[in-house]
Amino acid sequence: GDYEARAVEAIFPDEETRGVAQSELALALTRSEGQRIVERWLAEARVSRDGARFALPPSLGHLGAGDVVAVGSGSYRIDRVEQADAVAVEAVRVEPAVYEPSDEAEERVTPRTFAAPVPVFPLFLDLPLMRGTEVAHQPHLAVTATPWPGSAAVWSSDSDAGYALNRLIAARSVIGRTQTALAAAAPGLWDRGPALRVKVGGALASVSPEQLLNGANLMAIGDGSPANWELLQFAGAALVAPGVYDLTLRLRGQAGTDAVAPAVWPAGSLVVLMNGAPKQIELAASERDLARHYRIGPAQRGYDDPSYLHRVEAFAGIGLRPLSPAHLRARRSGGGDLELGWIRRTRVEGDGGSGLDVPLGETREEYLLRVVQGTAVRREVMLGQPSWTYPAGMQAADAVALPFEIHVAQLSESFGPGPFRRIVINV
Repeated sequence: GDYEARAVEAIFPDEETRGVAQSELALALTRSEGQRIVERWLAEARVSRDGARFALPPSLGHLGAGDVVAVGSGSYRIDRVEQADAVAVEAVRVEPAVYEPSDEAEERVTPRTFAAPVPVFPLFLDLPLMRGTEVAHQPHLAVTATPWPGSAAVWSSDSDAGYALNRLIAARSVIGRTQTALAAAAPGLWDRGPALRVKVGGALASVSPEQLLNGANLMAIGDGSPANWELLQFAGAALVAPGVYDLTLRLRGQAGTDAVAPAVWPAGSLVVLMNGAPKQIELAASERDLARHYRIGPAQRGYDDPSYLHRVEAFAGIGLRPLSPAHLRARRSGGGDLELGWIRRTRVEGDGGSGLDVPLGETREEYLLRVVQGTAVRREVMLGQPSWTYPAGMQAADAVALPFEIHVAQLSESFGPGPFRRIVINV
């Protein structure tokens, strides 16, 4: 019913199988019809072992190859004829019973129920490096659908014409929405707050804290825009209703996303399990920040099919973005100078502890520091080290008054400044 490739066999029950003959036919058959064919072939092979050679007078010269003649008590099919003074004939025995209908039971063919292709639900995620093996500037794409079409295709172009196949998505992503709000939490510490309830199209599972620290159960939570995502991990996943889970014992702001996470993710936020199903799409480094057209839909249909969705997106390449500095501190010296210091973080290979310091991950170490009074930037300086002194005289020249803020971000030649770390100066 689904035009699948099938195989059938036949064997005589009264002899051992020493030789095997096989044939392939490009025919639409039921299994019963195929079984009948191989049984007839097998019977014909045994019957045709008997042959006959005889001569015919010229008066019977009208007989030719393919004719069946009676010789004694048997029937023979003429296979070869030589015309000379006499008609020399070679024939093989045939049995009419071989061509009688078989007693093989006819199976009932039930075609697969037709399922019309439906639009898929795609989510673009411009994420930082998670395992370090990703292409830094290429975004991820997560796709789901009910029913799942088997695979999804992504077509891309610089205009709404002339599309080329970008990527095939083979696996359905686990995507859902939160049913409770999730408040911000400190990164690097266990978040033991209230459970985050999510409803997802897929299965989630609990892991041990050791497995979590090795990268298990990584999830993105965001508002659906390509760049606004926080990465978190969860150890506990309790099923409370069909497709509904309570996520507990979390690690928040993974891969530097703590610097861009809001104060609270409201109920209805999107979640995507980063289990390998979301795949990076092809995007050249020169195409960063450029709006491109994408069509996403069932892979078995063309991109002009009504089931395809059209998106126009531009991606900054968050994998190239430096992480925000950590442990920003300020203290006053005796003369009123403000001494500032911070610790650099890295976006690449930062988990190893055997080196003297984490890798820089950039061409050179450079920071952008801003002195902000309200909404006005009073001073902006470029630094090559993780410290700076703000002299009292410079403070007076900038006309800053307490309280004011210091913003510090690491710089990247390819991306620019990363997220700013802020500290309020009150004394």
